[in-house]
Amino acid sequence: MTDSRANTRHMPLYIGGERVDTAEHDEIRSPIDGQLVGTAARGGPNEMEYAIAAAKAAHELGDWRNMDPDGRSDILIAISERMNELQDELCALHVRENGVTIRAAIAFHVGYAISHLRYFADCARTYEFEKAGPMLEFPTLAAGLVRREPVGVCGAIVPWNFPLLLAIWKIGPALAAGNTIVVKADEKTPLILLRFAEIAHECGLPPGVLNIVTGAGEVVGAQLAAHPDVRKIAFTGSTAVGKQVQKAATDNLKKVTLELGGKGPNIVLEDADLKEAVDGTLFAFLVYSGQACESGTRLLLHNDIHDEFMEALITRAKTVRMGDPMDFDTDMGPVISAEQKARITRYIESGKAEGATLVLGGGTPEAVVGGHWVEPTIFTDVSNDMKIAREEIFGPVLSVIRIHSEDEAIAIANDTEYGLSAGVWTNDTDRGIEIARKIESGTVWVNDWHMVNHLYPFGGYKQSGQGRELGPHAMDEYTESKFIHADMTRDLDAHIFDVVVSTPWEDM
Repeated sequence: MTDSRANTRHMPLYIGGERVDTAEHDEIRSPIDGQLVGTAARGGPNEMEYAIAAAKAAHELGDWRNMDPDGRSDILIAISERMNELQDELCALHVRENGVTIRAAIAFHVGYAISHLRYFADCARTYEFEKAGPMLEFPTLAAGLVRREPVGVCGAIVPWNFPLLLAIWKIGPALAAGNTIVVKADEKTPLILLRFAEIAHECGLPPGVLNIVTGAGEVVGAQLAAHPDVRKIAFTGSTAVGKQVQKAATDNLKKVTLELGGKGPNIVLEDADLKEAVDGTLFAFLVYSGQACESGTRLLLHNDIHDEFMEALITRAKTVRMGDPMDFDTDMGPVISAEQKARITRYIESGKAEGATLVLGGGTPEAVVGGHWVEPTIFTDVSNDMKIAREEIFGPVLSVIRIHSEDEAIAIANDTEYGLSAGVWTNDTDRGIEIARKIESGTVWVNDWHMVNHLYPFGGYKQSGQGRELGPHAMDEYTESKFIHADMTRDLDAHIFDVVVSTPWEDM
């Protein structure tokens, strides 16, 4: 793995198959040390309007949506393969831009993005865009055909924490289904997505099919969500902003997918494997310095093992190594910005003021200089009505709540406005699954955490969002259903009849 931290470049927007520069630029500085990573064109209303128009023109031209699905798949596979060839470059850029460790970049941030794009490339081949149904005999003899067709211009608004991966979750199914898309990159981490656009262009993606615009969310993001020519919007981010996106989308009743905040309850029962659950708990709340919406930030710890578990957890947490994220031995990097660090610090002070006991961390590690760093932080004696237990902190802060029974754990787990992720640790898998069935959450891990798989849906209950990403049904979010009724009384030998009778309805 080579470190390209000394190299910087300017990245224009990508619209209509071309690089588009703007008068205003943003400096992207690393959260690791404040050094310049690169500069990016700053998009505004004119650039967003141009991008939406380019996506609309490409959709109406029809080269992409009318392409054989295998052809679309071939191009998406070529992009994923080129990303794999450039993985060292992409990971180094991503580490510098958003502070993730190189280990996590390889495994999750970039590695998952590559594999998930390949999955959606395969979906283009396997998704049933057209299915024949049973013959209708009443009130007349007729054949039925169900089609799934692209919705048209799609919009995607992605956050700074997993910019490439979460963009692929939207770009992948949108393009596999034959749509065009405009992606609004977060102004903190635009470089990785603008580089991705270059790769897609090199691999033969037609002009206007993919467009990347940067800029302020309250300006160009709001414009994308509200635009009448955008027929589908997908957003990942905070619940507060997600509500604004949903409101903006109502005027033209566009399809909406929202993946929002979380306050994941991590239940550790009295029969859990201590070492496994300790390591799993650290993994649950410290991945990317706690800046993941599905993090396990509420530890619901059984009273019978509370003291022993906490001693082991604190001892283990003290071994977490913070430092240069390009070093493979580093476990945890910085938070994204000074603003984010200040926000986390306010929550830590709130926990102290409300009577929780700070047993670890709460400050800046002495071993690092510059950048935006927060130590792994753990509070005990937390009650579920405290601010640190109810609000999403988005940092490496764990709130430990003592429980005495399964029923109490389930009640506390569900006592939240969020419902994105949860976990259960127990030596009895059946017991864990039964508890998982009772938790109001889109994903529940039993004896694991953060294992998001492309084959299965991801999304939230309650104010953690609506709709689902990943899995084969993600394609449904980017298509519309059409039913074609063909009267067969005049010509029972019509071609469509042959199609219908050759495809059993139960296979649909």
